[in-house]
Amino acid sequence: MAVIKANSEDVKLLARLLRAEAEGDGEQGMLLVGNVGVNRVLVDCLDFRDIRDINRMVFQNPGGFESTQKGYFYQRARQSEIRLAQRVINGERIWPASNSLWFFRPVGDCPPTWYNQQNTGRFKAHCFFSPTGEDCPSVY
Repeated sequence: MAVIKANSEDVKLLARLLRAEAEGDGEQGMLLVGNVGVNRVLVDCLDFRDIRDINRMVFQNPGGFESTQKGYFYQRARQSEIRLAQRVINGERIWPASNSLWFFRPVGDCPPTWYNQQNTGRFKAHCFFSPTGEDCPSVY
């Protein structure tokens, strides 16, 4: 059962985001990016108070995803990424992104915090960051 509303076009949009943001980190890396995206739709806190659907989450400006400004993002979704997108829409959560609202790819080590958010871990090239339960209880 889906944890957020999504039609087939939403699933494809999320699939394109997963690939564009984390294809180099493999299937698990793309699932982690999907966790962040789904979390942003689910929560009602911080920078994501008015984000209630996949389209608004993907194209949030400011604060959205850098890949939406690159041509690679606009290629057709592939079945492999569509399946991954559906998994996170259905509620699959994976640490270190299970409660994360942000991630980025640093040049070196992950910093302990990023914009006052705690580092929850790294997977390959990306570091993940989660708010506190006090700042955003709905992500927990």
